[in-house]
Amino acid sequence: MIQNEMSRRRLLGLGVGLGAAATLTLAGCGGGSSTKGSTAAGNGGKEYTGPKVDLKLWNGFTGGDGDIFKKLVEQFNSEHQNIAISVITYEWQDYYSKLPGAVSSGNGPDIAVMHMDQLATFAARGVITELDDVAKTLQLSEGDFAPTVWKGGLYHDKRYGIPLDMHPLGFYYNKAVMQKAGLDPNKPPATKDEYTAALTELKKSGVQGFWVSPFQFTGGMTFYSLLHQWGGTLFDGEVAKATFNSDPAVEACTWLVDMIKQGFSPANVGQDADYLALKSGKNAFNWNGIWQINDLKKSAGLEWGVAPLPQIGSQKAAWANSHNFTIVKQRSADNNKVSGAKVFINWLSEHSLDWAKGGQIPARKEVREGAEFKALPEISALAPELEYAAFPPASPGLGEVMVTFYNAFNEAALGKKSPKQALDDGVAKANKQLEDNRKKYGS
Repeated sequence: MIQNEMSRRRLLGLGVGLGAAATLTLAGCGGGSSTKGSTAAGNGGKEYTGPKVDLKLWNGFTGGDGDIFKKLVEQFNSEHQNIAISVITYEWQDYYSKLPGAVSSGNGPDIAVMHMDQLATFAARGVITELDDVAKTLQLSEGDFAPTVWKGGLYHDKRYGIPLDMHPLGFYYNKAVMQKAGLDPNKPPATKDEYTAALTELKKSGVQGFWVSPFQFTGGMTFYSLLHQWGGTLFDGEVAKATFNSDPAVEACTWLVDMIKQGFSPANVGQDADYLALKSGKNAFNWNGIWQINDLKKSAGLEWGVAPLPQIGSQKAAWANSHNFTIVKQRSADNNKVSGAKVFINWLSEHSLDWAKGGQIPARKEVREGAEFKALPEISALAPELEYAAFPPASPGLGEVMVTFYNAFNEAALGKKSPKQALDDGVAKANKQLEDNRKKYGS
């Protein structure tokens, strides 16, 4: 794969961690006092009958999903003569860095696509506006979505995001490599015992079947999933203290490190080498994001499958993130633009089946349960993970803390520290960061 595309894919799900540089410049953004269009012809997203409005929409969809997104916007524009959406696309990392300054200077977008775990930070700094009226008018409720995704759009019991999708970690397997080792290529391991047994058979055939990456993409996300599978959490209920050095967390981390020690994985796996090894037949299993499905479909001759993550711990869990639509506060609010933006958000949410083809699980329940979505076999195979997806809590400034979490795993995976020591050291640093966040953002 071209390196630029690999970099984009690594950033696709990376809501947490990307906004760290932006948080320092967020104060004072948005919230002007003057208002235009105070008698806007809108009703919370059902329709807009006012004068034509031109809206800017920022997003980070730079790959094939971006093409699908732009086509959907073009369709919306053709169906709404009084609303014109122009799409501005950045790499996610640049996007989150540019947004605060653009809003502060009055040059920000009207609509912004935002990862779920960024909502709290941007809401706390007044960059995005509340959307409770949209949910109420459109009669949207938790029952229309998966509870985890719906609740992720809340901050201080107010809604700031309307969920569009969910993108989880999935379990990819190379059927040809499995078959050569005497394994059933159509029955991927689903439990800890099955997983260990499969790796043992692969090792006998000369294959290190599960390459453990020390990097966030994808080893850190795998550890994130396993920590929750073992019943652990990253933070306490108030997000005041880090807890990713608990006994369950250490056990999950140790299991992954043991994969290396027992020879099921090579040591010092390079960035993306685990995924490239799956494609080239050098390993059998890879825990990676749903966004890899469309890339694998382009790999001629590759026999592969995808399934929900195996349950290694005591319960099912999977790392996941979600794209949400937000409306950006302006220095001079224009109620007509806000009304038009709400219509667009509702429209695209209703058309999330088309968006699913870009490699996303629709947030709307009725779309997920429809025959057309189920006819997308690879993507719909990961839909069950929505019910037990592990999302980060809604806490502002969490990006830097999550980087500390992933760095702690990196030290353990590279053998620089024992799992216990690496996680203890990470928690000590994370607690200081959480304390700084309380001072910066308030409780």
